[in-house]
Amino acid sequence: MRSSRRSRSTTPPRRQSRGSGPLAFFVSVIILALGAIQLVSAFHTYALNLAELNGLRRQEAALVAKKQSLENEISRWDDKAYVTAQARERLGFVFPGEVSVHVKNSQAVTGEDSDAQSLDEDESSVSTASVPWYSELAYGIRKADEPSKKATKTAVDSGTGTTGTDASTPSGSSTATTNGDADGTDGDQ
Repeated sequence: MRSSRRSRSTTPPRRQSRGSGPLAFFVSVIILALGAIQLVSAFHTYALNLAELNGLRRQEAALVAKKQSLENEISRWDDKAYVTAQARERLGFVFPGEVSVHVKNSQAVTGEDSDAQSLDEDESSVSTASVPWYSELAYGIRKADEPSKKATKTAVDSGTGTTGTDASTPSGSSTATTNGDADGTDGDQ
């Protein structure tokens, strides 16, 4: 009998745990959900990086095309005919013996009628674009050297002590001229 007692006391009794089944299920669901979130995050990062890579490739292709275009433009300047054409077009240069002709109102020459508004826009853009830069510079220097009408009139008024009107004229109009000519016109014309 002794041996039978020992066998009972040495082996522990088995317990069945009924609460571990649902707990293990919820833990495994949480682990699967976290794994799915990590997987979605990895795919999202991959998609963003792929989109950025494609954008950079497009940007690189555009820059390579622009570089090629600029290199072609630089190589054109090695051609003397291109340089001559650009000097004629941009700077208004002509060869000795040639006469440069600038048409201010091209509609009068071509005979094409257009709207008054587009005509005004065309004339303003043509007048600024067709005048070479050195002509504009010379014009600006001439205008800067000319005394203004106010300054001339003030100098005439202060020199004579009058207000700029002549009492002997019936309408009281001004008799002072801007350039000192008797007829009131510029001496340049």
